[in-house]
Amino acid sequence: MFNKVFWSLLFAGVLFGIMATAFHFARDDTVMKQPFKAVEKVNVVFWDENAGPDRTPYYKKLIQEFEEQNPTIHIEYVGLPKQTAKQKIDSAIASNDLPDVCGVQTSWLADFTSQKVLLDLDPLFAQWDEKDRLSPAIIESNREMVLDKKLYQLPNTMSMEILWYRPDWFAKKQVKVPDTWDEFFSAVEKLTDKDQQRYGFSIRGGNGASIQLLRMMFAYSGFTDFFDENGKCRINDPKHVEFVKKYLALYQKFTPISDVTNGYREMIAAFDTGSVAMVQHNIGSYSQHQKFLKPEEYAPLPLPKATNGDFIQEGGNIDGYSIFNTSKHPKEAWLFISFLCSQKSQSYWNKSIGQIPTHMDSLQEPWAQELPHMQLALRMFSNPNLKFYQPPMYLPDYRSMLDQTGDQGIQAVMIGKKSVEEFLNEWALTFERSKQRYDLYVRSKK
Repeated sequence: MFNKVFWSLLFAGVLFGIMATAFHFARDDTVMKQPFKAVEKVNVVFWDENAGPDRTPYYKKLIQEFEEQNPTIHIEYVGLPKQTAKQKIDSAIASNDLPDVCGVQTSWLADFTSQKVLLDLDPLFAQWDEKDRLSPAIIESNREMVLDKKLYQLPNTMSMEILWYRPDWFAKKQVKVPDTWDEFFSAVEKLTDKDQQRYGFSIRGGNGASIQLLRMMFAYSGFTDFFDENGKCRINDPKHVEFVKKYLALYQKFTPISDVTNGYREMIAAFDTGSVAMVQHNIGSYSQHQKFLKPEEYAPLPLPKATNGDFIQEGGNIDGYSIFNTSKHPKEAWLFISFLCSQKSQSYWNKSIGQIPTHMDSLQEPWAQELPHMQLALRMFSNPNLKFYQPPMYLPDYRSMLDQTGDQGIQAVMIGKKSVEEFLNEWALTFERSKQRYDLYVRSKK
């Protein structure tokens, strides 16, 4: 389903959109043409799957603007904490009590489409006047996530995995900013000062730990395939065993003891309050850092290069919006999500949260080429050594294998209940069995 070239082409397409400023299409930002007009007052329920003080206020502003432009539509905003959002949506699917619109992560698409709960957006997308301005490569990548190749998510943002670090601490301690993984581990140790309650790094051990660990494992090993040619999962490859041993051995020695239960908010808070020198997250952390730190106190850094010299990123690191097929107001729901994915809305949203737009006209705006983390993303996209590994998001139980087997296994290693080998072997076997079931199902449909 995926090949080694696919994600490189995807991001090459995004880069083309960024660089093609000479072909910028002038658009009227004051009027957003939409293919439908609501004829009566309707209530559209919108679930935000990643609500919080660093994002919700921006949604409130966009919703206010949308309602002013569409006075016969009311958007009922419901914010879901990221750590429980998927569970909440799963429960709503089971009880057939779903919203009209929901923020949907790409890794959820295969699961939701296998349950036949999402609306096919192709007929609506075909009538949208901005359809050709969303990156075609990203639209195609969404189709590749599902068996029938239809469009079930309208993407509005993408991210890049990086390190955030304290340049002032590095300078004061005269520690080299890491370019390799050996330099990374050395810096973590040198920047730890327990007498000052400072640590070199913070490990994400709570909700979402497995997603972060996978990205770092592949960045270390340099692999771009999740399975080898024989269908064996690379998770328990010796290179990954080596990395995870080094990485989780940092816990408590050079990282806070609270890491074992910390999700991304706690991890980012440790960085922003001056407790740790580095964290691994994505460029979207920018909006949080700028609130609490001075410009000279934080900076983005690429993940260290792999042993083969490549810089590895995860393919499919894209989010967007879906409409559930139980919605009684699909046309009004489409009006809303197409508004959120328009140039003006994408520019406001992504500039505010610090991520990368999927709208090619937004990518050409000055802000997208001036902010430090966006400059880093542009440099990385143009780096010939940038490669992408392909996580099997097409497996319907992909996300559950992360949230359950992965997160729980990491915590078991951190508290000494499992060895690294036991954890990675179990995790790899879970993926292999899932792929076997999926392959059998696909063959049965031919």
